[in-house]
Amino acid sequence: MSQAFIIAGYRSAVAPENGAFARLELHELAAPVLQACLADCPCDVDEVILSNALYGGGNPARLAALAAGLPETVAGLSIDRQCAGGLDAILLAARLVQSGAARAVLAGGAESHSRRPARLRTDPDGGAPSAYDRPPFSPWPERDPDLHESAAQLARDLGISRSEQDCFAVESHAKARAATERLGQEIVTLNGLDRDAFTRKLSIRTAERAPSVTGSLSAANTAVKADAAAFVLVVDEKLAREVTRLKPARVLGGATLGAAPETPATAPVVAIQRALTQAGLAPGALACSEVMEAYAVQAIACQRAAGLDPDTMNRGGGALARGHPIGASGAINAVRLFHELQQSGGTGLAAIAAAGGLGTALLLEV
Repeated sequence: MSQAFIIAGYRSAVAPENGAFARLELHELAAPVLQACLADCPCDVDEVILSNALYGGGNPARLAALAAGLPETVAGLSIDRQCAGGLDAILLAARLVQSGAARAVLAGGAESHSRRPARLRTDPDGGAPSAYDRPPFSPWPERDPDLHESAAQLARDLGISRSEQDCFAVESHAKARAATERLGQEIVTLNGLDRDAFTRKLSIRTAERAPSVTGSLSAANTAVKADAAAFVLVVDEKLAREVTRLKPARVLGGATLGAAPETPATAPVVAIQRALTQAGLAPGALACSEVMEAYAVQAIACQRAAGLDPDTMNRGGGALARGHPIGASGAINAVRLFHELQQSGGTGLAAIAAAGGLGTALLLEV
């Protein structure tokens, strides 16, 4: 097997739903980020792999590739593994390169909550179509809970209080604000937005006043719906030596695994453990990690169960300070990890949970 390297990684800012990117179609979000990756490291691209969860079908990867000015021979491949899809696109790209099937692949995700289509299910008896917000993530309704309810139950099971969740969210915003200049190096300005729009000076007092979502979950400790795109350029070893501007990050390993569908928030733990075991590493060997913050309780639970160092996790803040553009969130974590490793060197982890009890982990080494 050949080795695969990430040699460029960029993202748009993250804008809350109906914010700065409200009028942009998916390919308009994605194309400038694809172009930025290639501007850094010009090379012939074999494929574009794009994760998306809400767009409603078609092949948005093809639209994005064409809008970015890539040759018409680049077919584009769209995947949907919900929140985990952005990381899975990158793992798929790495495996194409490692197998010799491709030399250069642009991989990541793009999501627009603002432009998502309305969903209707037809009635086989000829009645009016019925609207629905999300598809089922398990064939058994009793094992397919509302994600908010599932996260709130996790907090009850683990004894993680609202106060602890609020403190985590406040810290996420504080870290993001402190890292504004650093984060700017990975963000492609789009529609005049050059920083994550949701990041703010969140205080404990403000968090305490935030409306409840359910149980101990609140508007402050739950990530908001958002629009964004993020991609990395995955190449073989020869291209990594020839065209890179930054330090190449070797794809050391990764895993996607399923767990109990009713407890999706902790699904990344088994993926993290599998990836670390396969690489022969202990959690303490990680220089940094980027773990999804769909909910504060989720990030806290995964950090503890996986044995990750909280001081090296999400150094530039997380999704609580940015927002959660579903199909792009995993790719944003990977872009963040790539740029953090430019500073720290060593081995780093990106991990994310997905509805249905799925978890994905990616290991990079600089």
